[in-house]
Amino acid sequence: MKLKKIPMRTCVITKEKLDKRDLLRIVRKTDGEVVVDVTGKVNGRGAYLKKDEEVIKKAQKSKILEKILEVQVLDNVYEEAINLCK
Repeated sequence: MKLKKIPMRTCVITKEKLDKRDLLRIVRKTDGEVVVDVTGKVNGRGAYLKKDEEVIKKAQKSKILEKILEVQVLDNVYEEAINLCK
């Protein structure tokens, strides 16, 4: 029996390659809005963060998502991501 391929993605903070289910996807949609993508299917430019409160806080402090997504990321996006980790 053939094994299913497990999609792997890289966290932008820790640079770890992890299973896609262990990461949060933050997306800049085509209209410029930034959202946390729970389904993994929202159209737009995305970046992955490890599902860890410390990693998300580090991303907020370093503003790495703003550099990657090329748009200002509001605090409520980080708060939503932290809530999804719990």
